[in-house]
Amino acid sequence: MLSNELSPALSPGSKSESKMFNGLEKECPSPTEKLARKESLKVQKQNYRQEKKRAAKELFSALKDPSVVIMSNWLKIRGSLKSWTKLWCTLKPGVLLIYKTPKADHWVGTVLLTACKLIERPSKKDGFCFKLYHPLDKSIWAVKGPKGENVGSITQPLPSNYLIFRAASESDGRCWMDALELALSCSSLYKLTAKSGREGDIATSPESSHILHLLQSASLTDAELLQLNDSGLLGNHHMDHDGFSDKSERDTHDDWDTTANENGGRLTEESDVDQSDELSPVSQATAYIEQGTEEMAEAGEASQVDTVSEENKGLIWGLLKQLRPGMDLSKVVLPTFILEPRSFLDKLSDYYYHADLLSQAVAEESAYGRIKQVLRWYLSGFYKKPKGLKKPYNPILGETFRCCWLHPQSDSCTFYIAEQVSHHPPISAFYVCNRKDGFCISGSILAKSKFYGNSLSAILDGKARLLFLSRDEEYVITMPYAHCKGILYGTMTLELGGKVTIECEKTKCFAELEFKLKPLLGGSCSVNQISGKIFVAEELAATIDGHWDSEVFIQEKRTGLQDTLWNPSAEVRSARLKRQVVQLEQQGEFESERLWQRVTSAILDRDQVRATQEKFVLEEAQRKEARDRGDRPWNPRLFQLDPVTSEWTYKHIDVQPWDPERSLVQFEKDGVIQTHERRLRRHNGLSYSHSWVSQQKVELNGKHRKASSQPSSCSQNTESSSTTPEPTHESSDNEEFSSQCARCSKEVKDIAALEASITSIQKTQKDIQRNVLALSRQLSRQRAADDSVSLTGRHWLILSVLLLSQLLLNYFT
Repeated sequence: MLSNELSPALSPGSKSESKMFNGLEKECPSPTEKLARKESLKVQKQNYRQEKKRAAKELFSALKDPSVVIMSNWLKIRGSLKSWTKLWCTLKPGVLLIYKTPKADHWVGTVLLTACKLIERPSKKDGFCFKLYHPLDKSIWAVKGPKGENVGSITQPLPSNYLIFRAASESDGRCWMDALELALSCSSLYKLTAKSGREGDIATSPESSHILHLLQSASLTDAELLQLNDSGLLGNHHMDHDGFSDKSERDTHDDWDTTANENGGRLTEESDVDQSDELSPVSQATAYIEQGTEEMAEAGEASQVDTVSEENKGLIWGLLKQLRPGMDLSKVVLPTFILEPRSFLDKLSDYYYHADLLSQAVAEESAYGRIKQVLRWYLSGFYKKPKGLKKPYNPILGETFRCCWLHPQSDSCTFYIAEQVSHHPPISAFYVCNRKDGFCISGSILAKSKFYGNSLSAILDGKARLLFLSRDEEYVITMPYAHCKGILYGTMTLELGGKVTIECEKTKCFAELEFKLKPLLGGSCSVNQISGKIFVAEELAATIDGHWDSEVFIQEKRTGLQDTLWNPSAEVRSARLKRQVVQLEQQGEFESERLWQRVTSAILDRDQVRATQEKFVLEEAQRKEARDRGDRPWNPRLFQLDPVTSEWTYKHIDVQPWDPERSLVQFEKDGVIQTHERRLRRHNGLSYSHSWVSQQKVELNGKHRKASSQPSSCSQNTESSSTTPEPTHESSDNEEFSSQCARCSKEVKDIAALEASITSIQKTQKDIQRNVLALSRQLSRQRAADDSVSLTGRHWLILSVLLLSQLLLNYFT
């Protein structure tokens, strides 16, 4: 009777089975049907991949054929701030490549024409305007460059969903519109050379390969494009692993495949990141442009000697009548003909044109190798000097300056921020940061000037602190002074002098350099001499000798071999990093270039009268602001005074080591250097680490998984892990599994709280150690000052004799 009541669907010989799901009976395919469907899907996927390879072959042939370039020329492009930038545009089938120069070295962006519409745009200005736009206000940009660049050359911000172009004439504009319409429908050009080549003979460049991947992903949504960019699927392995066209195919594949996805159990940023704001902060970053030509004097004494004209000698004599020996020149108004047309804040940035040497120093394994590389970088900041005797502008209180340098090797950027935080005394604070390469520099400089009769000295009192983030090493660096002689008589000459030190307390490495002034009877070879030593744990490791504006040699103490430590040759100068600056119209009112633009213009026009007048206007405005402020202290915008160390520090400093998995890009906005990071989120609010998940996955796999069951949703970490798993008849196991997940949630919260507490304690310990070290240094300096204050009568006699000898020497020479 039981066998007669069995339905045909439940008979042993049936091709399928039925199971109960939520009170409803559904038909399930048998293992034989599953196998047949799986084999059929494999054939479809194989045909799918072959079709993609065929399309790749056609596009490869078109991209490596120079005749496939439809059109290329200069066009003006309007940015988000309604300002125009002249860029080089190269039109290819389906894409519009935008560069800064025709050499195609500095890529700006790639427009995917398949997502664009083209329309003529009316304009009041001369030329011809047309517009490329997405009808649904979606992004028209590709996420990577033609050579795999993640970030294009920094220029003014360009809109995301449209571009407005301006050609020089109407004929040129019509020609571009015709070419763009052709590019929108000329995919048949891919087949120009594909038929003549063999299937395996596709030797393409990286540029062609990346353009192929960009075109293949053009039909995806913006969120999918950003996700592909983060997960690295736009690389060379994209075609091999793109076996599933949509989520339904992945789900079907997971139903048939019983092997769990071994992803380490970690929540990936791509799975649950809010893609809508993934790159939105970066789009608001400051737009930089590459600096144009800059003045750079040659090595040697000739570039440091100046002859004063008869017209300017009267100004100097009038100035000298107001001075007394030993007088501080910070309050003296200097004539404009001796001014270098840039601010002192700008001058301090000369040390970072070779910041890539610091990137190399971080990678050095030995402590001696690191301090030697730091010394090489330190020497690289002196050879850039103006011709003649020139002094930069004294910064105005509240004045700021910012710039950056792009590192092509590491695809990173070094940012420089400086602000005048005090006027009396004049103190300039600065901060340099490249978190991706692992270093930052902070410090402040108190500029002092002393007049000695026929000479004067500009003393830079202060320290720079270089920090290697991943190694937690700090290098304290001092500066030489500038000495100018021959003011009253003789030839006016500018030199560097004094002893400087580079010290790392953690590694016990110490470098000492002495900048030597030219002796009285010295020749041309004795100009700009430098000597020094490197110590490791109080043991002499090497000696330094040479000229700070040319070649510097190092002799290793252990081997006795001499090698070149630094040589600013023509090749080195040409390979130095290109400085990026902010456009004048986008600068704030108190940024250096905009603030001093009228004075700079007058100096470049050799109009000293107008330059003096413009300089007086700025100085008088500063005096008025000081009178209005009264006794109220000045509050700098970007820097603050540390009450313990009495040093100026950047308000937005970030010394956390770079995390490649979380940190996306470092950028600057309104003087604030910040890092855009991925945000990890899971639907249940949990975030956990690799080791903990691996352990839980092993336990769950051992207790709850059968050989024929599908993977548990808690042990998987794919995008399909949030789907409902197929229910089984083991209800007791499911209840135990639920209780296990509840315990997991509590343990995760406890672990997260412990990690936060430990991190806070470690940070507090570092702050205490830094404060104690600063206090000990301050006490030692105070004791040394107290010891040096007490002078005996013998000391006074020696000083009097020395001063008298100096006066006699000046008189006879």
